[in-house]
Amino acid sequence: MKLRLSLLLLLPFLGLKAQESHEWETYLNQVMTAEDAASDGWQQTYDLLSDLVQHPININTATREQLEAIPFLSAQQVEELMDYLHHYAPMRSTAELRLMKLLTPAQRELLSYCVYIGERETKRYLHHELTATAKLPLSDGHWFRYQMQYGDRLKVGLVGDADADEPFLRDCNRWGYDYYAPYVQLNHWRRLETLVLGSYKVSMGMGLVMNNSFSLGKIAMLQNLGRSTNTLRAHASRSEYALQGVGATLKLGRGWQATAFVGDVPMDATLNKDGSARTILTTGYHRTDSEISKKHNMHALKTGGTLRYTGHGLHLGLNALYVYLSRPLQPNIQQLYNLYKPQGSRFVNMSMEYGYVNSRWALNGETALDGNGHIATINSASVAMGNGLTLMALQRFYQYRYTSLDAQSYSDGGSVQNESGLYVGATWQTSNQWQLMAYVDWAYHPWVRYRQPAGTYTTDYLLQAMYTTGSWKLSGRFRLKSQHQERRTRLTAEYNSNSGLVMRTQLDGVCMGEKNTETGAMVSESLAYTYQWLRLNAGAGYFRTDSYDTRMFVYENGPLYTYTMQQLYGEGIRYWLMLRVKIGQMMLLTAKMGVNNTFSRPSKTDAQVQLRLKI
Repeated sequence: MKLRLSLLLLLPFLGLKAQESHEWETYLNQVMTAEDAASDGWQQTYDLLSDLVQHPININTATREQLEAIPFLSAQQVEELMDYLHHYAPMRSTAELRLMKLLTPAQRELLSYCVYIGERETKRYLHHELTATAKLPLSDGHWFRYQMQYGDRLKVGLVGDADADEPFLRDCNRWGYDYYAPYVQLNHWRRLETLVLGSYKVSMGMGLVMNNSFSLGKIAMLQNLGRSTNTLRAHASRSEYALQGVGATLKLGRGWQATAFVGDVPMDATLNKDGSARTILTTGYHRTDSEISKKHNMHALKTGGTLRYTGHGLHLGLNALYVYLSRPLQPNIQQLYNLYKPQGSRFVNMSMEYGYVNSRWALNGETALDGNGHIATINSASVAMGNGLTLMALQRFYQYRYTSLDAQSYSDGGSVQNESGLYVGATWQTSNQWQLMAYVDWAYHPWVRYRQPAGTYTTDYLLQAMYTTGSWKLSGRFRLKSQHQERRTRLTAEYNSNSGLVMRTQLDGVCMGEKNTETGAMVSESLAYTYQWLRLNAGAGYFRTDSYDTRMFVYENGPLYTYTMQQLYGEGIRYWLMLRVKIGQMMLLTAKMGVNNTFSRPSKTDAQVQLRLKI
């Protein structure tokens, strides 16, 4: 209590300045690996974080479910926050997050963007927000999002999106955009915790049955320590294949909670001659006659639910999902890696999740069965040692015959099938300045994978160190993947001044093969400057790689709700500039232009402009 009073007296001097001079996207650069950067799952995670930053929650009124929906928090950290609020609420400043012993400096900084400080009884206002973004020329794509929000109780919106070269107001899109996502979400109304109508997403447990909400990679796994999540939320992003229907979560009392949903998913598929579906397409592109002919030529009916108990640090849950496809799936099983892929038109998955958490320990797990009795299980244990050291172990066993169309969980091979393994990691906050992170991941794949024989082993090692002092943040990372003898290194130096200037220098390198037969490297510089109503972001980098396999991944700032990850190979220069101007209290204008000048190919220019109105 004395520490809290002392901190409150110093708030004018200690208040977190992250929102003024540092960008939350830096977190992504710290926790993403090459596989994460190239995956579609991170687009969903980025969308979720973007929405949290643009519409932060009041931490003084936040429920456990709201805190658990923040993907980078562990179960112990949620427990610590809830305990602090129970004893000392209301918080007076985000500076009080420094009293959370289990939060790392990076997490405190990121969390300060996702929450705001308010009294327990606050007036609710109706807000309207319209965001429109276009790539130039317009044929390269454009989208809009309208959202009406009433505090944290009600959210109503509509998203429309057209990718590059897709018809607009003509042909198959006579009603305008190629993709629409209307949604309504109602929260905290008596026993009704959440009600969603229209477009929405669901995550259950640790993702062995269903998780189409977000994903986390191997480094981020050390942040949330493998906890389970159960979220039902409106889908307000441009990524397609969300459920279209209705879902609800009810509080049953005494720690019991139930979720039920039913929805339709329009899907694209490549068909066999007999009309069955050979492959499900997830790109969402409908540009050519061939792509348009495949648009929504198959539908999936999905229904399921969760029954969950939480209390005294314990959580138990039952999850179930039934999927019916309007066309049966029939992949080409002449290719052995397809032999145990999902087949048929009806799929059933059920699981039990379980766990226990207190201020030091967290145990989480989920065990699932498909309709044919094949099993998948994942279990994790983590412990906070009390001296800044956190240890974690995660075990998974996914039978090669286990099938689920909607599973998304931790894996080395990218799917919840044909893998068993053990992941061991540690985070050590040795002081306020030093943080060390390391993991090793062993995996075994008993059946044939694409371009890989049966019975393959993979090993993945990573060591990352970060040093923060004053305005400087220095970090280094080394990663080794045994399968292709791939070694990636990253060195970063970041300067954050009190005047609103942020500069980052980054050096990336990669070697592949036992004798370093293929290499790649990139040096890049980025800066951000904020002055009252003006925000400037810019970056430039030189890259040289021997092949596509040694390509470089570089994250860039972009307009709101726009995930920008460059994949660069060959030899060339990438440079970009973005301006963000606040016009009055209601308007935000953003413009960005970038150039890929690859020496062996014609240069490519990309440009975007965005306008947001907020009332």
